[in-house]
Amino acid sequence: MADEIQSIARFLDGVHPYDSLAPDARLALAARMERRSFAPDAPVYRIDDPLEGLYLIESGAVEVRERSGAVVSVLGARNSFGERGLLRDGRAATEARTTEASVLLVLPAAEFARLMADEAAFARFFTRARPPGTRPPDLAALRVADLMARAPVTCAPETPIAEAARIMRTAHVSSLGVVRDGALVGLVTIRDLANRVLAEGRDPAQPVAGVMTPDPLAIGPDALGSDVLNLMFERGIGHLPIVEGGRLVGMVTQTDITRVQALSSAALIREIAGAQTVAQMAAVTARIPQLLVHLVGANHAHQVVTRLVTDIADAVTRRLIAQAEAALGPPPVPYLWLACGSQGRQEQTGVSDQDNCLIIDDAATEDDMAYFADLARAVCTGLDACGYVFCPGEMMAMTPRWRVRRSAWRDYFARWIAVPNPEAQMLASVMFDLRPIGGTAALFADLNAETLEAAARNSIFVAHMTANALKHTPPLGLMRGIATLRSGEHRNTIDLKHNGVVPVADLGRIYALLGRLAPVNTRARLVAAEAAGIVSATGARELIEAYDLIAGLRLGHQAARVRAGLRPDNFLAPATLSDLERSHLRDAFVVVRTMQSALAHARGAPS
Repeated sequence: MADEIQSIARFLDGVHPYDSLAPDARLALAARMERRSFAPDAPVYRIDDPLEGLYLIESGAVEVRERSGAVVSVLGARNSFGERGLLRDGRAATEARTTEASVLLVLPAAEFARLMADEAAFARFFTRARPPGTRPPDLAALRVADLMARAPVTCAPETPIAEAARIMRTAHVSSLGVVRDGALVGLVTIRDLANRVLAEGRDPAQPVAGVMTPDPLAIGPDALGSDVLNLMFERGIGHLPIVEGGRLVGMVTQTDITRVQALSSAALIREIAGAQTVAQMAAVTARIPQLLVHLVGANHAHQVVTRLVTDIADAVTRRLIAQAEAALGPPPVPYLWLACGSQGRQEQTGVSDQDNCLIIDDAATEDDMAYFADLARAVCTGLDACGYVFCPGEMMAMTPRWRVRRSAWRDYFARWIAVPNPEAQMLASVMFDLRPIGGTAALFADLNAETLEAAARNSIFVAHMTANALKHTPPLGLMRGIATLRSGEHRNTIDLKHNGVVPVADLGRIYALLGRLAPVNTRARLVAAEAAGIVSATGARELIEAYDLIAGLRLGHQAARVRAGLRPDNFLAPATLSDLERSHLRDAFVVVRTMQSALAHARGAPS
């Protein structure tokens, strides 16, 4: 018996979160666990069975199925299962069955509850809880890594002074890190060139080593903005190298500090409101990726970050509309500009194209329609210049089909609901994400309410919309949990947009349709669906937690790419995540897939 306990303890050494326990506590825990052997294709538990405890796979594989019979995943060694039921009501939420001869360790339910209450690592791991902490938007609490605007510009100690000056001029920087084999050995600034070269009449052909500050004060990337401020004030310096492992990785300057203090969505919107040209607006929107870095670095919730980023797109759109009206003259009849897609849902990130349309008063003549064609072209072209690229599917107001009178929009909606063919399903999805941006909002208010009511009453339409909503699925494979793309430019990554946040957005849209709910934002829809009883409290809580994790990870990935000097995208390599992060992400995908299956089962969606 003692040998078996020691064997279990050694296995737990390499499994998180058990590895966070002290050795004595881990040995004591091993003594409370029961080792069980299962033959291939043997049931571990069935749905709604009382759970004895948490199951941990020591060897073999276990297939987990949801109530509909669909396979959620096949788990291998070091994976746990059963925690969802234990955390909910003590009964199994899924069915578990071995796929090969397996050895499982069973942690009693009471012991699991004790660990969840007493050990923070267990609570974080099994509830996917966000670590506690403040969410400060201020400079002082930002990490230095989030303050760096670019990769460091460097030169060698042997570089002639004149050449160092040219490097600074070309790169538009005020300092150079002087490095040898990647290691920082000195710092030279524009002030050094003025005081130590020009003022002293030095030969600019001499090496920069003679005028640099050797072994300058440096700081690590995990330090806080407050550390930067304190050092700059105390030492009277304006440039602070960032060093990690002896190598120069960045530079923070007083200009960076000023830029961060001025960089907020409100500040950018204020600049946009005063912009006189599209080029001026484009210069403002070019700073959105850095704003994203700062918002993510300040630990803002994903729904706050995306709302603030979307507010900028709204401001750009309204400013372009105002400029178009100034150039073309007052609109001949009332109209309304609406956003759809991620802008409509107020969920824009660092990667966004434009999706928009126009509703025009029925009194418009053909000449009037020509006016709106010119207005739409000016606004859409301006948005493209500002980084909101043309929609690949041409869902834009500059496309004649999406720039029509109000009566034509009513006909569109009625036809899509009456004949829900594949195109109608896709377009109806767009319809439910519309949000007014500029113009006469009354043109949409009644139309939106009557369309939502008519759609919710049509059970065939709802069933087809549900089927369409289930086409985007989480990237779950039968082995190893998360399935990555197998070929192409993004091989070995997962698409956090189309296979991560979009499946949840689709679920939220269906819930809103079923409950005739007004919110357009996905998270707000999930909250409203719970309040309206469209989704159970448990299902809604788990889905919201899963969505928060996926959407937050997506933003973190985009911010990391910006910090690395790359364009933000949605393709994350799971191999870059820790075991803990991968486990939580897989669990989040399982929740989304379970909720999709529950919706399909409840609504009878056609395949």
